[in-house]
Amino acid sequence: MDELERAIVNRLQGGFPLSERPFADAARELGTDEATLIAKLKAMLEAGTLTRFGPMYDAERLGGAFTLCAMSVPVANFERVAALVNAHAEVAHNYERAHRYNMWFVLATGSRAQIQPLLAAIAQETGHPVLDLPREQEYFIDLRLPA
Repeated sequence: MDELERAIVNRLQGGFPLSERPFADAARELGTDEATLIAKLKAMLEAGTLTRFGPMYDAERLGGAFTLCAMSVPVANFERVAALVNAHAEVAHNYERAHRYNMWFVLATGSRAQIQPLLAAIAQETGHPVLDLPREQEYFIDLRLPA
């Protein structure tokens, strides 16, 4: 990552301007221009440096629920199973891990009651059980990159 990319990650984790021209305002704070900021964000997303750029909502505070899920999927079936899992609108950030449980994703639903039926549907569709890992304690990790 170059110096501007590190500054973008450091600055935008703490919030994004709420204004008519938020990218222009954020760019000004970073000492660059709006077009450059947008281009850098697009490039970091395309390169996989960033996996997402957007707001984070607390589903539980909005009346919904979420849980972390893990599955053990044979490598030969990984892409097929990932496509089935990702077809559910409730699924976010599906990641492959080098572990016995090699597929990890988050479910966000309108209510806690929707979690178990959805886990059961995914298990039935994929032929693989889903490990449900609901949050027991919340941690805030604030990644800061040296300039």
